[in-house]
Amino acid sequence: MKIIDLFSGIGGLSLGFEWAGFEPVVAVDLWSDAIKTYNYNRTSKVGIVQDISSFNNQVLPEILKKNSINGVIGGPPCQGFSTVGTRDVNDPRNHLYLEFYKTVKISKPDFFVLENVRGMLTLNNGEFVKDLLKRFGSLGYNIEYKLLNAADFGVPQNRHRVFFVGVKRKKFEFPETKKNPISSLDGISDLPGLADKNQKKYKTVAQNEYQSFMRQNSKSILNHDFTLHSQQTVDVIKLVPDGGNIKSLPPEYWNIRKYNKAFERMSSNKPSNTIDTGHRNYFHFCENRIPTVRESARIQSFPDNFEILGTKGSQYKQVGNAVPPLLANEIANQIKKILNNK
Repeated sequence: MKIIDLFSGIGGLSLGFEWAGFEPVVAVDLWSDAIKTYNYNRTSKVGIVQDISSFNNQVLPEILKKNSINGVIGGPPCQGFSTVGTRDVNDPRNHLYLEFYKTVKISKPDFFVLENVRGMLTLNNGEFVKDLLKRFGSLGYNIEYKLLNAADFGVPQNRHRVFFVGVKRKKFEFPETKKNPISSLDGISDLPGLADKNQKKYKTVAQNEYQSFMRQNSKSILNHDFTLHSQQTVDVIKLVPDGGNIKSLPPEYWNIRKYNKAFERMSSNKPSNTIDTGHRNYFHFCENRIPTVRESARIQSFPDNFEILGTKGSQYKQVGNAVPPLLANEIANQIKKILNNK
């Protein structure tokens, strides 16, 4: 079954669908760093750097001459729907969302998956949801949407994202949640720490099924370079307890960062907080440093043989922007069941 991945980034959504047996025929993103990483980790180098509008006008028609598309997936930005007052569907900030719709309209797939931040549900009093249901519904899709937490689906991270899934002629049902969340400790405890001499080898055997899955086909630990903080920063990090944040520190530290999410330390017995694109205020559960790119990728459920290219700052951003592949895989498996149940 063939899919198109729009706003693909490094391909977290693609990877989850690939694990379920889907084949991306093209992945589109404007950021060259992300597409380089996307292609580097795949035998089929289908990632392209292109504006979505020119893709729809120039590339998509040629793709459809050679392929019958089963699905379109992606996470287009939809900021225009946050406009105060009367919503204007022609707001230029809605351009990317409307181009996603255009891809679906032109390619006529069996399904689509649109992922976004949970704020999409409440933007401008729900106008985004209303428009999506009406717009895609007019194309014949039965649409279900739900706010999902990645931690409920085997990912060691509390990451809330809304998924809209449209299927033609059938009704989609979201997958059931897992019963036992995976903690930060369970997610990354086998990776070497600051005191370990060999940073390219695992410090222990796999401690659980999640670690075993992440380590499949991995010959060496990649993207695991530690950030060297100043002694002053290390001294501050030392004060933050397991699972604590800036409010765990004396009041004189509170003005250093003006928001409660600053200076957070992972909780060793709970899933990690959301991995973002900066990581300057989020610390390892027991070491006085920010997580490495590999630890962040692990917490996002990217396998250890998936290498992130580019500068270190770019690597963090690429990982932080991605959809957790394990979560994507749960949705892909549900769609596969529906499509196969004719």
